[in-house]
Amino acid sequence: MSRILSQTKSAAVNPLKSSQPLGAALAFLGVEGAMPLFHGSQGCTSFALVLLVRHFKEAIPLQTTAMDEVTTILGGADNLEEAILNIKARTKPKLIGVCTTALVETRGEDTAGDVADIRLKRAQDLPGTEIVLANTPDFEGAIEEGWAKAVTAMIERLTRPGEQVRQSKKIAILPGWNLTVADIEHLRDMIENFGLEPVILPDVSGSLDGTVPERWVATTYGGTSVEGIRELGTAQYCIAIGEHMRRSAEVLRKVTGVPYVLFQSLTGLKSTDRFASLLSAISGEPVPAGVRRRRAQLQDALLDGHFHFGGKKIAIAAEPDQLYQLATFFIGMGCEIAAAVTTTDMSKILEKVPAQSVQIGDLGDLETLGANADLLVTHSHGRQAAERLGIPLMRVGFPVFDRLGSQHKPTILYQGTRDLVFEVANIFQANRQAPTHDELYPLGKRETPDGPRPPPLTRP
Repeated sequence: MSRILSQTKSAAVNPLKSSQPLGAALAFLGVEGAMPLFHGSQGCTSFALVLLVRHFKEAIPLQTTAMDEVTTILGGADNLEEAILNIKARTKPKLIGVCTTALVETRGEDTAGDVADIRLKRAQDLPGTEIVLANTPDFEGAIEEGWAKAVTAMIERLTRPGEQVRQSKKIAILPGWNLTVADIEHLRDMIENFGLEPVILPDVSGSLDGTVPERWVATTYGGTSVEGIRELGTAQYCIAIGEHMRRSAEVLRKVTGVPYVLFQSLTGLKSTDRFASLLSAISGEPVPAGVRRRRAQLQDALLDGHFHFGGKKIAIAAEPDQLYQLATFFIGMGCEIAAAVTTTDMSKILEKVPAQSVQIGDLGDLETLGANADLLVTHSHGRQAAERLGIPLMRVGFPVFDRLGSQHKPTILYQGTRDLVFEVANIFQANRQAPTHDELYPLGKRETPDGPRPPPLTRP
């Protein structure tokens, strides 16, 4: 069991985490026809928008209630109502996802009551638009908690309650925030190969997959449909991916009775085998030949790549579930976790991270603890530490803004694990230091009665 070390610094040095509201907005972006709305100041929204645009390289729909000094004192209910009505009139969204910020949370506003009043008072102005509230103060948690709260709020608000007729081939998938667009697409393909019908919430592969719509769309133009969220209770099973999605799966089970299975990671041979076995049991079908072929490819990649991993020291800074995902991958390849840094201590998964200790901190802690590592693993803000230490950087998580295609890199199941093996092995090969003459011939300078012994290649 890992020791969890609390943060003791008064200020963050090169911050690691992103805020809860940003995580909630990212989850709402995985719903078709959605518009995330930050209830707070314009600055909060602008900062999140910049990070999202730089990471995805896409136009991101995101709005704000634009609270100022006066509304901060008198209350933001009017701003919230005006923003919702303006969004409805201009963009006609199917869902408005309200994400609270520290401004209204610190003030102690009853945002849930305000949203309920708006629904009741403005019902005739909001036909066909659902309003979902996620309470996501910036001053606690991080992107992981914000994502999970938004998913839970959508289930509580939209999913039809009570036991319903189950569709034997339908399964609900609740992916963690750290799954990329390529991961979601790969996950769907594998499930469909078993003859099953997945409903994925949220589905960022439908809205943030880098495609160009035929016409301008002011909201998200793909993702999980609102009707699909309503009908989650007709699924035979629910599969949650990541410890932070446990709460969402439990709420779905409480509301509809749909049983769930939690996978703390889908990276690696063993966890993917377990996932494939579950799909085979649910569908009643054998594992398809294409899936078995990808498993064989991963086995070959493990054989080819393990020479480059053995004994390497890895320093990782990531959100708790992604930290666990990556740490278990590297340990399985024969590496050592030299430093493990994460954003919050709110997840139980931290106790299972295969490292001596997990530091709650920032990228300054990663730079200090990982000074002797062979590889730094974190998002793009870790590039300065990597340059100062002279250690290669593997970019993962959010944000990755100085490389293209981060969302199209698979990291889970057989194919994603295989690609991870290749990526890391190639980094090690590209940064391998050529041995010096003294390292090749450590005895070449031994003293002899006639003076220093000459190197073997220069002996007469």
